[in-house]
Amino acid sequence: MRRMSVIVTAGVVTAALGAGAVTADGWISRLFGGGGEEAFAECRGGQVAGGAGEIGGPFTLVNAEGETVTDEDVITEPSILYFGYTFCPDVCPLDTARNAAAVDILEERGHSVTPVFISVDPERDTPEVVGNFAANIHPRMIGLTGSPEQVKAASDAYRTFYNVHDAGEDDFYLVDHSTFSYLVLPGHGFVDFFRRDAGPEAMADRVQCFLEAS
Repeated sequence: MRRMSVIVTAGVVTAALGAGAVTADGWISRLFGGGGEEAFAECRGGQVAGGAGEIGGPFTLVNAEGETVTDEDVITEPSILYFGYTFCPDVCPLDTARNAAAVDILEERGHSVTPVFISVDPERDTPEVVGNFAANIHPRMIGLTGSPEQVKAASDAYRTFYNVHDAGEDDFYLVDHSTFSYLVLPGHGFVDFFRRDAGPEAMADRVQCFLEAS
């Protein structure tokens, strides 16, 4: 995975990106600084910018069956959202597999959580492609894609970053993207995020804390 550097100067984030994933702590702290519901304070491993209400929100996308769906159709129970792309050579498969493992641990503890994969590469990620990717990761994972405008709106709602390299004639172009996983609860919306370094057991522990607090 190629790396990126982030410089925060006078409230401006300047990113020098390579082909890979955005993980720099400086950008994370800038994006997710302080706030959130008091009931969940003991559960949080990170900080949430200006209150959790500023992250997340309505979206309209397309599911694996080619049906147009909204966030209300998708998030019917606690869900873990991840923004990536199916052609991702390393990061996305590892992150989504980690999320799936956490979901299985939670199921063993009596909690049902839905893993969701949202593509930021709608050019290649058709409903069929994203559906197959999601099904291969976890039988209950929901795969979503959409038009470029729909994908951008969903990404903007969750403050994710992505940048599609100039594809030209190259079918194997890469996409830079952020790698946070987002915990979303019905009735609360977005409540917390997870970095890539969180293992499935630790992730399940934190999610369980939120579920029991809610």
